[in-house]
Amino acid sequence: MRRDLHKLEAAPGWLDQPERGSRLAMRFAVWLMLALGRPAGRLLLYPICAYFVLFSRRARRASADYLRRVLGRQPGTRDVFRHYHAFAATIQDRAYLAAGKQAWLDVSVSVPAHTLELLRRGGCILIGSHLGSFEVLRARAAVDRLPPVNLLMYRDNSEKLNSVLRALDPELESRTIALGSGDSLLRVHERLARGEIVGMLGDRAWRNDRTCRCEFLGAPAQFPLGPLLTAGLVGAPVVLFFGLYLGGRRYEMRLEPFAEAIVLDRRDREASVRPWVERYARRLEHHCRLAPYNWFNFYDYWA
Repeated sequence: MRRDLHKLEAAPGWLDQPERGSRLAMRFAVWLMLALGRPAGRLLLYPICAYFVLFSRRARRASADYLRRVLGRQPGTRDVFRHYHAFAATIQDRAYLAAGKQAWLDVSVSVPAHTLELLRRGGCILIGSHLGSFEVLRARAAVDRLPPVNLLMYRDNSEKLNSVLRALDPELESRTIALGSGDSLLRVHERLARGEIVGMLGDRAWRNDRTCRCEFLGAPAQFPLGPLLTAGLVGAPVVLFFGLYLGGRRYEMRLEPFAEAIVLDRRDREASVRPWVERYARRLEHHCRLAPYNWFNFYDYWA
């Protein structure tokens, strides 16, 4: 095995961080935000973010490290608070979207015409990230006449929040494919064969994932091979997705072509997918610099 391909033997940093809060508290918070409406609900985020800035030391340190790299300067407390607030705002908006409040958000779309037609035909892979919001794509799917969008994801790390969102929108359950189960790849094949879209997040590795080191914001970081290996195995075209939060009620949904097909060398699939992972890391870096407070990986990413 090449030295620049690695297998994570221990759980990555984000898996060490337990999901905060109880289901009951989350349900009450969502009920309150829906009852108050979005402007008043936004006011609740300030004391919540202040609490976490004060008492989540590891996440605060990771936020400052990332912001130093992406901003090119030493971040202050205001920068870290702004980072937390952007994250909390997108989580809150996920609840509004799950409750059918799409009209509360203003989502613009930036996508080449031929890429939009590709998405409308379905049978393609979307690669996203923990940058901004993936859920705004679901909100715009009907407006832009897109096929159903499924998300291949790990469910354990945020199961409390996801259970609250599924209570608001039961369809989320049927549109989620559990990553790591024995039939994950088969279910991806089935959804693509039906002309649907399958989305994956490509910037966070799971335990025992194969990874490769890519330059990212000035230093090497581990990126998982799995999402793009999956795209290569199913032979589907790949589109990149970035749902940038612009503040207030505004989002910009950016979609860009990535690969008509990822061809894997059967003798060394991991080595053949590495250039695609490096290209993905460069595009993610580009969009992180466009919206620096939007990247929500609150752990030591460069460890």
